[in-house]
Amino acid sequence: MTQLIIEVPETTFAIFKQTPSEFGRSMKMAALVKWYEDGKISQSKAAEIAGISRHEFLESLYEHKISPYQLTSEELINEAG
Repeated sequence: MTQLIIEVPETTFAIFKQTPSEFGRSMKMAALVKWYEDGKISQSKAAEIAGISRHEFLESLYEHKISPYQLTSEELINEAG
């Protein structure tokens, strides 16, 4: 596994009330949720990268208020029609 080093001000951890380790996991999950929302990765791939189950990733989507369905507006209209 490759490690990535990101520099952030020390005050960042206090703002989010997280340890550096917790902040790193939180930032990673936020990126995965956003990439899923943008259609760049699947639920399964996001869960794999996060090291969690697909069910746990779905829970993260719910916490971030992101739909687990990746449908375009046109696809949604066709599904409803």
